[in-house]
Amino acid sequence: MLKHKKNHQEQKKHMQPKPHKTKRFQSLLQTLLCYRDMSTIRVPETEPSAVEDCRKLKKAFKGWGTDERAAIRILGCRNAKQRSTISRTYQQLYTESLIEALESELSGDFGKAMILLAMEPSERDAKLAREAVKRYGEDRYACVLVEVACASSAEHLVAVRRCYCSLFGASIEEDVGYQFCKQQPLAMLLMSLVSSYRYENGECVDDELAKSEAAALRGAIVNKQVEQDGVTQIVATRNKDQLKATFRHYKQAYGTNFDEDIRSCGGNKRYTTLLQEAIWCLETPEKHFAKVIRDSVVGLGTDEDSLTRAIVTRADIDMVKIKEEYIRAYKTTVEDDVIGDTSGYYKEILLTLLGSDNM
Repeated sequence: MLKHKKNHQEQKKHMQPKPHKTKRFQSLLQTLLCYRDMSTIRVPETEPSAVEDCRKLKKAFKGWGTDERAAIRILGCRNAKQRSTISRTYQQLYTESLIEALESELSGDFGKAMILLAMEPSERDAKLAREAVKRYGEDRYACVLVEVACASSAEHLVAVRRCYCSLFGASIEEDVGYQFCKQQPLAMLLMSLVSSYRYENGECVDDELAKSEAAALRGAIVNKQVEQDGVTQIVATRNKDQLKATFRHYKQAYGTNFDEDIRSCGGNKRYTTLLQEAIWCLETPEKHFAKVIRDSVVGLGTDEDSLTRAIVTRADIDMVKIKEEYIRAYKTTVEDDVIGDTSGYYKEILLTLLGSDNM
């Protein structure tokens, strides 16, 4: 008995993280918590002149070769509003769009990242959604539609829908419905998400409704009917605070999280996977995007499209929280995984957006 206890203690001691590594992660978490907002983009204290930024960019594109680092120092260190001003100013100064200049000067994964970064957020997400619709057979692209619909504000989704229609001559709802028409109930879930409008400003949480809908969700789990319209309606229409209250009551009443119970229901795997991702994007987007980044770098090869999308689209919004979640969930840092899986200017722009000192 004593020998068994000693072996157990030795195993437990062996499984504990090394002190120096634990201290490093704790230090990183403390650093992240010091940020005033959730963005990791390091904007200069003195607001730069858009005209001067444009002149520097034009100079970087001139002559033989391109000064990639100059472009990174500008676009990688400006927030979304400043980048938007730079794009408009560049067009006014040189009668050429900044996107066109980047397309002609840069290439590969680095070029894709810089172009996404220079786009207006609504245009960027509309184009990402269009690509996802065209490649609807792959789960990693269907998940982009969930991100666009659930991980930002209701106003942003409206702007994306307008931009999509302007760019492609059809509504995003029409294209999703057409491409996924033979994949029910997945089509209904995606159409409901991309067409929703969640009234979020000043709206109070209805606690009785939250309890009632928590019970309805539990019924769907117990009866293995998570694909029913009632579940889709709750997830697709309720505002985020109301949903959080519902999921909280679910956990209190039944001892488990609804998003975890979904997987036990069987049925359509693509549907349950995307439903779970929708819940994460609505309730804890940092959990979803940490997983997207992790999945993009583990295993053979790197999924650069997913890695780029996650970092570029969230650097302005909540990358601090994503980095915290990443450390907690995977016991390593986003920066370390980016350094291990990327190279060159592509690595530099990603690290710049992450606010990293490891350049």
